Amino acid sequence: MMCAERRAREGALEEQTETGISLRQLIAPSFTGLHRTLLQQDGEYVLKGGRGSGKSSFASVELWLILLRHPDMHAVVVRRVANTLRSSVMAQLRWAAQAMGIGGLCRFTYSPPEAVYEPTGQKILFFGMDDAGKLKSLKVPFGYPGVLWFEELDQFDEEQVRSTEQSVLRGQGPFYCFKSFNPPQSQQHWVNQWTRIPREGRKTHHSTYEQMPPEWLGEKFLDDARFLKREKPRAYQQEYLGVPTGTGDSVFDNLAARRIEEQEIRRFDRILSGVDWGFYPDPWAFNRVHYDAARRTLYIFCELTCYKTVNRETAQKLKAFGIGPREQITADSAEPKSVEDYREEGLFCRGAVKGPGSVGYSFHWLQGLRRIVIDPERCPDTLKEFAEYRYARGQDGRVLPGYPDKNNHHIDAVRYATEPVWGKRGNQ
Repeated sequence: MMCAERRAREGALEEQTETGISLRQLIAPSFTGLHRTLLQQDGEYVLKGGRGSGKSSFASVELWLILLRHPDMHAVVVRRVANTLRSSVMAQLRWAAQAMGIGGLCRFTYSPPEAVYEPTGQKILFFGMDDAGKLKSLKVPFGYPGVLWFEELDQFDEEQVRSTEQSVLRGQGPFYCFKSFNPPQSQQHWVNQWTRIPREGRKTHHSTYEQMPPEWLGEKFLDDARFLKREKPRAYQQEYLGVPTGTGDSVFDNLAARRIEEQEIRRFDRILSGVDWGFYPDPWAFNRVHYDAARRTLYIFCELTCYKTVNRETAQKLKAFGIGPREQITADSAEPKSVEDYREEGLFCRGAVKGPGSVGYSFHWLQGLRRIVIDPERCPDTLKEFAEYRYARGQDGRVLPGYPDKNNHHIDAVRYATEPVWGKRGNQ
């Protein structure tokens, strides 16, 4: 047994299992970079994507590999409901153990639900949140719980996730926390909002079935995906590509959240700036954007948000940020005195022209772009507004026309910034 244990540990570190099976046969190419990161760093690993994207298989293989590298570690795996454990995560981890060649060294029981790696006595404990009290008295025979896996994260309440992490991941570590899920349809679901907020130490990976070796999925799976793509493209995007498609009331369906690299910004040659005035409770909002007309793509790469800050101080913030006297700022013309205050501070500020139908036209222009790319690290407030901005609904549930004038301060700043483009109607 100890010989098998040693070979399994050495094999894991040599990128193959104890039976000589290459990890390339178990880990999809799209996860190779993340696997290498896991070999070097502990932390929080967010695995999101659509059906057949390999995220749960990846998590199950990596969980075993971590235990093999850390003989003093145990793992905890949680689902929202306990009666789903046996047919989901337990079956997945049993498959991974067999595929890695250590299945004969692992003992699974269902009462209590756990898996034991017999050469060392390390345990994988399974819990459902409908019996969360058991986690508060969690005990392991030695060492500590160092791995926590939330499967179908979107089915949990946010508070349940925090409470579970506090109960399980205690002490010095290292700790590994996997959070796997298919992004829910609604942009307002807490897990979609949560993933948009960058956090130090968090690695987020999005995968789709298109990145998987086709032979791993089978022709039936691929046929089903092609059928849904042809017949119901919106459902296909949500189910197979893991894209939150909204519930029919999202104003912006053309958003892309990603880091905009410095070298990209240096190449931007059509930078536009906008300000929406505010004090409290509404904020003052500023954005810088770049419009790529050839690709009909808007890049939002800068934001400032202030509360209870007078015009002189926000002007100083803009100058400290590098906004010079030649960069035009288009601001809400409803406050001409504020526009004049900026001019007195040496900023090139003009009031938006607006005019009849300008609100609707500017929204239509933004909605008609091929893509609105927003940097989530530089512009978290802007991303939140765009992603969560929705049409109002009447008492009968039907979507109402028009655009609600609330929680849209950075959206307005972007509309004002781009007025020199969409304001020349038909010449964009």
